Amino acid sequence: MSTVKESSPDPEVAGTGAYTWTGKSRQWFLRHLPPDKLLPEDQPSYVATWAYVFGMGAVAGLVFIIGSGVVLSLNGPQWYHVSSLGHFTNSVHLWSVELFFMFMVVHLWIKFWMAAWRGGRLLTWITGMVAFLVSIVTAFTGYLLQTNFDSQWIAFEAKDALNAVGIGAWFNVANLGQIFMWHIMLLPLAVGAVVALHVVMVRAHGVVPPLDAAETDAQLCDSNGTSPEPEANQP
Repeated sequence: MSTVKESSPDPEVAGTGAYTWTGKSRQWFLRHLPPDKLLPEDQPSYVATWAYVFGMGAVAGLVFIIGSGVVLSLNGPQWYHVSSLGHFTNSVHLWSVELFFMFMVVHLWIKFWMAAWRGGRLLTWITGMVAFLVSIVTAFTGYLLQTNFDSQWIAFEAKDALNAVGIGAWFNVANLGQIFMWHIMLLPLAVGAVVALHVVMVRAHGVVPPLDAAETDAQLCDSNGTSPEPEANQP
């Protein structure tokens, strides 16, 4: 008589929990980032104000920066100095950076006065500040890649300061090739990673409500003092 060996039950189905790091990772992500939070359809109605626009404007500016930067890096510095298309692409890159920093600074100021670290959002605030600081270093290396008198002046003024703090040996601003790789590879990866983490944290905890909103992120109380359900608004 033949016997069939019964397969061991799925630990998640049996209620015992995952037993591998992949299963535990899946459980962690589903618990902290369920699909309705990671890709929400609706947002509370207070999101439909200008205070919540500038963060997305900074992300849109970053997309244009990366796109134009890829084209510039593939063709090299000589191309965007002698080609009309190169001049245009370089201008798109420059103005994307200008708008990116404008939107980011306004976004940071608004969130500071809104006390955006409320409700367990401290790490969200910290990642936003780190993204701003890393972006400043990235923009500094971009100025050095102009390969004109301004970039030479900036480089040799900064060289003394960097040497004074002891990092000039491995961050040589007078070495165009080294700065080029910092600007198109290491620093953009850092900015992209921190911004992605920041967006994920926003999705996980939700956008910070106005200061006079309920602690549950519900819509503002009506005239009777009751707290109605948040009115959905398309993002």
